[in-house]
Amino acid sequence: MITPEQYSEDLYQADETLLRVKESIAAAGIQDVSIVPGYGRLLTMLVQMSKAESVLEIGALGGYSGICLARGLAPGGRIVSLEISQENADLAHDNMREAGYADQAVYMVGPALDSLEALHAKGDKFDFFFIDADKENYPNYLEYAIQLARPGAIIAGDNTLLRGRTLNTDKNGPSVQAMRKFNETIAQDERLMSTFLPAYDGLALALVK
Repeated sequence: MITPEQYSEDLYQADETLLRVKESIAAAGIQDVSIVPGYGRLLTMLVQMSKAESVLEIGALGGYSGICLARGLAPGGRIVSLEISQENADLAHDNMREAGYADQAVYMVGPALDSLEALHAKGDKFDFFFIDADKENYPNYLEYAIQLARPGAIIAGDNTLLRGRTLNTDKNGPSVQAMRKFNETIAQDERLMSTFLPAYDGLALALVK
């Protein structure tokens, strides 16, 4: 019997652009931890529905999520993507260019917290945030997102279940504890209106009041 996730994916035709991105990630010898297709489609919908003009992506990898985000951008919109690896940033930019979005993407390479502090110091504001980077800093990324958000901005955080480790009380490593704190903050912080999607590896969604 197939899983609900597999059933839902089988309803859609393969996305050739995104398949090429995954092929490029494999060819580069990079571990592919891109967002799953179903949540990629959701990102596109949410960005478009929110009429976002500025998106902050924390974790570029090979550009899969960047393309999904760019597809929903308002005309003239921009994506600022934070990536610790120059190799990943270059690959993501190449794939964004192939998909027709090179002019809308700016990459900041280095530790994301440093980039976030620089954006905060400049007074930059964003309409949409996608967090998909090192898990131990998720609570810090969330706090920066709230500080950098325009009212009504949406924050999405991927991999909130950590392949089941978040739910396992026997697992208490730094990443697990950080993710639990992130999830609890998403659910309880009075600055946010939120929900939690438990399909795939978990996706948290919040709207900044």
